[in-house]
Amino acid sequence: MDHHDWTTPGAFPVADGVHRIPLPLPSDGLRAVNVYAVDDGDGLALVDSGWALAVARERLEAALGSIGRELGDVRRFLVTHVHRDHYTLGVVLRRLFGSRIAVGAHEEPNLRTILDSDHRAERPHLDELRRDGATPVIDRLLALGTGEPTLDWELPDEWLADGSDVTLAKRTLRVVHTPGHTRGHVVFADLDAGLLFAGDHVLPHITPSIGFEAARAPLPLGDFLGSLRRVRTLPDLRLLPAHGPVTDSTHGRVDELVAHHDRRLDQAERAAGDGACTPYEVARVLPWTRRERAFDDLDPFNQMLAVMETAAHLDVLVRDERLRSSLVDGVVHYAP
Repeated sequence: MDHHDWTTPGAFPVADGVHRIPLPLPSDGLRAVNVYAVDDGDGLALVDSGWALAVARERLEAALGSIGRELGDVRRFLVTHVHRDHYTLGVVLRRLFGSRIAVGAHEEPNLRTILDSDHRAERPHLDELRRDGATPVIDRLLALGTGEPTLDWELPDEWLADGSDVTLAKRTLRVVHTPGHTRGHVVFADLDAGLLFAGDHVLPHITPSIGFEAARAPLPLGDFLGSLRRVRTLPDLRLLPAHGPVTDSTHGRVDELVAHHDRRLDQAERAAGDGACTPYEVARVLPWTRRERAFDDLDPFNQMLAVMETAAHLDVLVRDERLRSSLVDGVVHYAP
């Protein structure tokens, strides 16, 4: 594991020909996103790209300069999913330098929904929040001026198929479809070097959000748990996450994430049994973050994530016949 603050700017070697480069995020509890610069002959491949911010571009340029590279050396971006902190800087740099962008094929519905959603990136989430009974959260988001212009989203050059190989100069990366965080999330496994470029699928210190995407999957938590099981069948690779330090064991963290969601399912089931009916009502009685914060203490964006994640847990409880659901005036209700 890294022995310094993982958000410290720079380019940090994590394996032969692989450097971790943390890029800043604006007013975000995540603080930074790791992109990984991988040698590819006379150029580089970047796993994820960062958010399209001037400061992120400057940090990336400086980090590459410290290893004798420049932005124009990035030949391709291998993107784990299309959340803006992973995808949008790559779009900007492609326009400038002609880099190619590759994304998992199952992210296409998300990108097309973003590009078609009245030029706003987060509008699709508002309908879902209404269905979840979270009108107060919608009001708070709209008061903030929710939504991001879609200027920094475009379609990629290549859609990556599950199980396909990305061949670089000195390594081969296996594309593994890991839906859950988003429906088209992929990780890149370097089985020869024992590395897993994990994106947001497995994070060392926090649990990935579930269900926050423009084209929501029908059962995102079920997908996520299945993807954790799939990664558990791989060798125990070093974890190269998008947020947090590099960690020696993927398997150990996968086991912790599965146990966490088992506990959350039990908590959500109890809350529904105690009279909370909608995802919003259940979310309001659950603790949030590692600090066990109250829902009302979260900012509006994280309240939105909390409601969506609660809905994902409740839907798995319905699938497992631990709860039943019904639609009342356009709002989903859950009960034992």
